[in-house]
Amino acid sequence: MVFSSLFFIYVFLALFFLVYFISPSTKLKNTVLIIFSLLFYAWGEPAYFGIMIISTIVNYLSGLLINKYRDKTGAKITIMISLFINLGMLTVFKYSGFIIENINNWFSLDIHVPDISLPIGISFYTFQAMSYTIDCYWDTVKVQKNYFKFLMYVSLFPQLVAGPIVRYSDIESEISNRKINLVDISNGITRITIGLAKKVIIANQLYPIVQSFFASDVEYVSVVGTWYAVILYALYVYFDFSGYSDMAIGMGYMLGFHFNENFNYPFICKDVTEFWQRWHISLGSFFRDYLLYLPVFGKRRPTLNLFLVWFSTGIWHGASWNFIFWGLYFGIFIFIERLIGKKRMKKIPLPVKHIYNKIVIIIGFGIFYFEDLGQLGVFFKNLIGLNGNKFIDETVKMSATNNIFLIIIAILACFPIKEIFKTKPDCGTFRLCFVNTTKIIYSVALLVICSILLVDATSNPFLYFRF
Repeated sequence: MVFSSLFFIYVFLALFFLVYFISPSTKLKNTVLIIFSLLFYAWGEPAYFGIMIISTIVNYLSGLLINKYRDKTGAKITIMISLFINLGMLTVFKYSGFIIENINNWFSLDIHVPDISLPIGISFYTFQAMSYTIDCYWDTVKVQKNYFKFLMYVSLFPQLVAGPIVRYSDIESEISNRKINLVDISNGITRITIGLAKKVIIANQLYPIVQSFFASDVEYVSVVGTWYAVILYALYVYFDFSGYSDMAIGMGYMLGFHFNENFNYPFICKDVTEFWQRWHISLGSFFRDYLLYLPVFGKRRPTLNLFLVWFSTGIWHGASWNFIFWGLYFGIFIFIERLIGKKRMKKIPLPVKHIYNKIVIIIGFGIFYFEDLGQLGVFFKNLIGLNGNKFIDETVKMSATNNIFLIIIAILACFPIKEIFKTKPDCGTFRLCFVNTTKIIYSVALLVICSILLVDATSNPFLYFRF
């Protein structure tokens, strides 16, 4: 089931909120949330529904055993077994084919490559469940002794299949005690409509343009056409993924949960390091807290830890070499910026920093797009015209002209324009009424526009469903 579908918005979500809000107690609300969350996941992944349930059971029992054998060998054995099972399941379903393919290529073997479908959201809910178990071991959260509350935490349908990765510590108190107020409901509705608009009005319109340049052989795309298409692809990924995160956070507000932000206007960054502090924040903080600060290679080898994080970031996104190269590519630039140092980075003129980081980021999205390494090589040559292609052609001119308003809207939406409409506690009554009225008007307008665009739309899943 996809958030950006009329069935989800007007049937599933409407029915869910009706039942949820008439439920008189938090306990009953939790029961409703579990039932609808499991139905949501089973709707799209009936074959792999059991995998998610197994994941919850393994991590729930691990938490109990860690608590029972606190500061004893049993706790260490439990955390090791738990991590082995979690990462093992992820490896089997996500990476087994990739691993065997490469073994066959390297050693000229003919081992059967398993054709295993990837369970939707396995990367997200596995990391989410793992974060709980690790935090239990580190004694930074209280062990959840009620399985159904833990099941609800892992299976929360707003963020189940494409994040953000919600730490147990973020919503620990809200699982059992949460209040829903009109402000959260209002902010939630606004956030949902903004996220839906990002997906339907912007992302879904940008992707066909990208495909018109990159879907076939890219060798004949002009230099300007290559840059044009990869810039639009970067915008597409941002609006597609941040749109899902906005909808998830908005639904969380309406349920009484306050998920952390997953995107913070990443394209206004001043350097590559800042970009990754603003992009997919929940994944970056996961690797930072659970991998970067652990002396895997020893405290004297922080650089190796840094590149382990970026290798992991890359391969988390998919079982393909381009994702590994993509992760290490960004790791190299972050390493370089660390060598330069924060003080010297601040002395670099701002225009120079913006030009530098935007070029690095945009090329990075090209690496992200081309899973075929041959096509990726052609893409790199295209960027500087080494394929003998034209500098610019009529195709890119016509495309840019026909889509100029879409492109302008997409670029403007990368900036924190909505901050203008934020109100302060001490603001006047007139401003408060104006801002609230404006929010209602544009929320309704966006919902109507999105609904019209979705009437004849075919399947339009979010990009990060496949990760």
